[in-house]
Amino acid sequence: MKKTLIVLITILTSINTFSQEITGPWHGALEIPGMQLRISFNITKTENGYSATMDSPDQNSKGMPMSAATFENSVLKVVLASHKIEYTGTLKKNNTISGIFKQGPNSLPLNLSRNEIEKKAAVRPQEPKTPYPYYSEEVTFVNEKENIQFSGTLTLPKKEGRFPVAILISGSGPQNRNEELAGHKPFLVLSDYLTKNGIAVLRYDDRGSHGSKGDFKTATTLDFASDVKAAVAYLQTRKEINKKKIGLIGHSEGGIIAPMVAANSKEINYIVLLAGTGIPGDELLLLQEELISRNAGSPEESIAQDLKISKGAYEIIKQAAATESLKSDLANYYKTALQVITVSDKPESMSTEEYTQLLVEGISTPWMQYFIKYNPSLILPKVKCPVLVLNGEKDIQVPAKVNLAAIKSALEKGGNKKVTTIEFPKLNHLFQECKTCSIQEYTEIEQTISPLVLEEMSKWIAAQVK
Repeated sequence: MKKTLIVLITILTSINTFSQEITGPWHGALEIPGMQLRISFNITKTENGYSATMDSPDQNSKGMPMSAATFENSVLKVVLASHKIEYTGTLKKNNTISGIFKQGPNSLPLNLSRNEIEKKAAVRPQEPKTPYPYYSEEVTFVNEKENIQFSGTLTLPKKEGRFPVAILISGSGPQNRNEELAGHKPFLVLSDYLTKNGIAVLRYDDRGSHGSKGDFKTATTLDFASDVKAAVAYLQTRKEINKKKIGLIGHSEGGIIAPMVAANSKEINYIVLLAGTGIPGDELLLLQEELISRNAGSPEESIAQDLKISKGAYEIIKQAAATESLKSDLANYYKTALQVITVSDKPESMSTEEYTQLLVEGISTPWMQYFIKYNPSLILPKVKCPVLVLNGEKDIQVPAKVNLAAIKSALEKGGNKKVTTIEFPKLNHLFQECKTCSIQEYTEIEQTISPLVLEEMSKWIAAQVK
């Protein structure tokens, strides 16, 4: 009898220990054609259940709060509704989790363990290898107005000399100096190409990210423009830089920032807009949402419903006179809208209240409020320097035709006759040659930037600075 009791206690202890093993870090890797994408979940026990954060180290993303986390009957489920991410896995007795990672309509197996995954090198043939055939220097500069120090890299065709220069301006989100995303380093490839062709390049980490100081979360596009002005001021102190040949190259949101800096400025010799926008922010977001959803195969009825809700929320932000009541106004709007419309993005495991809170927090950030209200066509007529505007035909984030036409029209309205626009066939938002041209495909494609784009850009800049 005594022996039986000891065995029973041992079994119960084993069960309790096993049930607790879900907390803490779990590591795995998505196997995607052309590369490996590491994913980690950090599970925490709370008074009401569980919470979780997600890391994507290969995309320089850490500590992303998940919108929901549950663990019942050995099944772990975590959700990040804003990115349409959902992971469901079963905890095994060998202390591993076997499951499926979903993002939108795409599903991939993802098995997790306590062991960190070593990074597997992605196939990126365009990335330059050291030693570089030019001079490269780690630099710092300061936005004096806001007392923020930036870290970056300045590349020069030669250590000694006096060269024209381009400042690279990244797209939305906290980017490092290489604009690293989806396993690619577009700005590293671009700076390498330009420097080899006689153009100095300054690229830097966005404020509040990587080596740069400051707070990214409270910043708007206008704040990022002041950071670029600080970069211009820094270059004017360098003896190797031709101060009359300073240009800006902006990608995506960077294509909004470059005209803001160049408007009525005698310090900027030229600008290049890579998938820059020419229409109001709310219109762009609606077009983007529609194209991405359609590309993912969402039903037209669902797309129409989602767009209707988004449009209503944008109108509230555009009309808001006081930010104090904005969140409550948005919460009331979403609660009412979600009673009559079923959105395709809402995870099944999330309540309407939780989903409403998620939507409100995402749309009411300083950056989003500014972006929704901003109209690039009002500042573009003030740009007098030469402008090269490039876009990919298959871009579903910044649609080519409508934005190219809007940018050209606004520039010409201001009397600028030095405008060149090019739409590249079969290229996506990153200027890669694509097949499905979905956002998920960015990672799968080995090419970082189409050689045609690099060549066209380099030739055009050389003509401006000769």
